[in-house]
Amino acid sequence: MDDKNDIRLRLRFYKDVEENIDTVREKFENYTINGTSDCLLKIKHNHIWMDMPESKKEFWSPHLHLELDSKENNETHISGLFGPEPNLWTFFIFLHFMIAGIFIIFSAFAYSNYVLALPNSTDLIVMLLMVIVWLLLYFIARQIRFKGYGQMNELESKFIEILES
Repeated sequence: MDDKNDIRLRLRFYKDVEENIDTVREKFENYTINGTSDCLLKIKHNHIWMDMPESKKEFWSPHLHLELDSKENNETHISGLFGPEPNLWTFFIFLHFMIAGIFIIFSAFAYSNYVLALPNSTDLIVMLLMVIVWLLLYFIARQIRFKGYGQMNELESKFIEILES
């Protein structure tokens, strides 16, 4: 998977397997019973979450969410989504909402001050700072994704290994 030049922060992939959904899910269930401790699996219905083991886990470690969908002719469509830890992702989304809220509030202040012919330079400076902070968050997220590429490849190879078993 070579998406280093892609603007998306969460990497996706799709795979069709010529086995029914129960057989594919059973492979993952068997791995949880017989597998080694190099990957943690959580299975709930047609959703599978693959995480790095605690010994390798960092704050930037990715996880892989797999969704199994039945297709005709006894096939399974697998949708994979790499992402950061849910707590980290939630924190980043919270920061984005806070920055957007501050930007909107100060843009209303700037407009009001403009209409009332009052100085609005402070409001414009805060708005500019929010744009800079938003860009900074974007580049931090890209850096976190870059650090997680090695572990993403490990999770993907483990996923393929389990499918081929």
